[in-house]
Amino acid sequence: MSERVALVTGSTSGIGEAVARRLARDGYTVALHGRRPQEAVVALLAELPGASYHRVDLADPAEAGRLVREVAARHGRLDVLVNNAGETLRIAHDDLKAATPALWHRMMDVNLIAPWMLIAEAEAALRKSAEQGRPASIVNIGSHAGFRPKGASIPYATAKAALHHVTRLLALTLAPAIRINCVAPGLVDTPMSAGWEASYTLWNSKAPMRRSARPADIADLVAALTANDYVTGEIVIADGGLNLT
Repeated sequence: MSERVALVTGSTSGIGEAVARRLARDGYTVALHGRRPQEAVVALLAELPGASYHRVDLADPAEAGRLVREVAARHGRLDVLVNNAGETLRIAHDDLKAATPALWHRMMDVNLIAPWMLIAEAEAALRKSAEQGRPASIVNIGSHAGFRPKGASIPYATAKAALHHVTRLLALTLAPAIRINCVAPGLVDTPMSAGWEASYTLWNSKAPMRRSARPADIADLVAALTANDYVTGEIVIADGGLNLT
């Protein structure tokens, strides 16, 4: 297990950092990714044995190839890919003109096309990993907004809904060598959700679990999907039951 390598995108804070810590605890060598300078992640690197950091801006989906090549050059293999890096955008759903073509492209590039490119670039290394007897694993981070007519904006929710469907399509295409699943969180206590008072009020009062998620809650699900060598094509909603109301 000590030789297995997991690439977690967007892993310098929030959900991604929690996933990286959890997979390291499970025995993976973790390749961290983000847009921050190397100095900003020195402490995190020191906590995770053998970890590396790769500064790549996935707003340009073409950079996905460089990220995968850097990880392969550093670690020599790839067994798990967690597509966590993403970006949200607040636009009132009834303000149609505010959702400009440029913003639509931004949401699609970061939340859909970049994960697609990463999967395409990583496929060969993941298939190589599977030759050792265990299927490789991909976990995408979607959103409950991809299920419900909700979310910070329609372009964001649409991009995440597309990522959910891509997960199912690729589960058929990549099996049995590579499994692919998706975790779809609702509100999570991360820097991205700062200032979302209305959302916190909603989760605290309406969700059956009466709270938002902690990053560790999502990391636990990612770890479970990574550990199970049978499950593929699943979209696991993690919103404290809000989708039931």
